[in-house]
Amino acid sequence: MPRSLLENSRMVGEFRRALLAWYASHKRQLPWRDAGDAYLVWLSEIMLQQTRVDQMQAYFERFTAAFPTVQDLAAASEDEVLKAWEGLGYYARARNLHRAARRIVDEYGGRVPDQYDDLLALPGVGSYTAAAVSSIAFDAPHPVLDGNVTRVLCRLLLVEGDPRRAAVRAELIAAGERLLAPQRAGDFNQAMMELGARVCTPARPQCDHCPVADLCRARQELARPEHLPRKAPKAPRPHYEVAAGLIWKDRLLLLAQRPSDGMLGGLWEFPGGKQEPGESLEQCLAREIREELDFDIDVRERLVSVDHGYSHFTITLHAFKAEYAGGEPKAIGCSAWQWVSPADLGQFAMPRADRRVLEELGKRGDQLSLFT
Repeated sequence: MPRSLLENSRMVGEFRRALLAWYASHKRQLPWRDAGDAYLVWLSEIMLQQTRVDQMQAYFERFTAAFPTVQDLAAASEDEVLKAWEGLGYYARARNLHRAARRIVDEYGGRVPDQYDDLLALPGVGSYTAAAVSSIAFDAPHPVLDGNVTRVLCRLLLVEGDPRRAAVRAELIAAGERLLAPQRAGDFNQAMMELGARVCTPARPQCDHCPVADLCRARQELARPEHLPRKAPKAPRPHYEVAAGLIWKDRLLLLAQRPSDGMLGGLWEFPGGKQEPGESLEQCLAREIREELDFDIDVRERLVSVDHGYSHFTITLHAFKAEYAGGEPKAIGCSAWQWVSPADLGQFAMPRADRRVLEELGKRGDQLSLFT
């Protein structure tokens, strides 16, 4: 029956016992797991937004080495936080984390709040993160619904609607509330996430190794359980050609800081922008520098081109060597600008695409000689 598991208390108990026993034996040892530190749990959940565990763990360790406590994070500058976050992407997470840390210090005495509503009021914390932190750090009985849990529930209960629809999402949240082990909410939620990440995977789920396979309707009734959850196809991501200038003046390079309230806010980059119809990349770069910084450059040769993808679009970033030609830079389309020694570029938090430009130049030998 479609919802027999939810309607049968004995089966709910069986599901909880099997899942928690599997989790006790198979959970990954992660630096924030079972650490008894709500700050580490909160930080891990923020980092795991849009990022897989295997991608973020090294960043987590680097970040906590720089800021081992919430007080250390609150006391840091935004530039220091962004530099420690560099490479992880979705930089609004870092800026919100920093603002939230200062609120925790100012309003909660440096202790991450243990109440769901207080967590939800922090910058960058939504319903999922508030539920995850309150349950994992404080065992509060709030179910979580991330991508892994959504996939597990859709298959377990044979939910065939698109989970991005509000009605389907509400159905899944209600199911999570029914299944939750109220006295072990943190372990239960982590077990559901672990099951989705390691067994009930998007492609080729390992049903033969699933501790709750006998209770799963998708396994019983579908030839291909991986067909769930069903989602409408995504529209193709647009692609943009972007020109950026490694602008040289007196052996120094120009960096511009992106506005803090926009995409990649607060990061330092080689200035430039998107190519418009009918203009060459060289013309694009000269125009962007006038619009963004109000001075003139001589655009020279193209140094390197790198492809990079974001969540909603992709770019090819074309980096040109350029020389200062006149005028005083002004922060018109950026927050700030600075002439920087190439040897000091590592001190600035930069977008991944810009950092890749430097990596590609470095493969040619001494990158500094390219600008002299």
